[in-house]
Amino acid sequence: MKVLLDECLPRKLKHHFSAHDVATVPEMGWAGVKNGKLLRLAESAFDVFVTIDSGIQYQQNLLTVQIGVVVLMSSDNTIETLQSLIPSMLKAIDSIQPGQIVRVSG
Repeated sequence: MKVLLDECLPRKLKHHFSAHDVATVPEMGWAGVKNGKLLRLAESAFDVFVTIDSGIQYQQNLLTVQIGVVVLMSSDNTIETLQSLIPSMLKAIDSIQPGQIVRVSG
């Protein structure tokens, strides 16, 4: 799977995806691009978008994009806090379908 990590997530999270091809929004040169445009850019090159933005499903019509979205439900975006979500996040990535949103909580 090709995975795109939102810019609000720590870059160190990328190292937990050994079985996937992962890039961050800044690495793609898309830093500062808003979610609607970002999802349209991402759908042409990625299978899954991972974010901590719990409001994304209310801000975007995810049925119109061909990318799965994984939302990490966490109190903050530190790598220490997110580590407990990694196993569930990886399971979600392995089964997600385009246009689907999966919330991952601890």
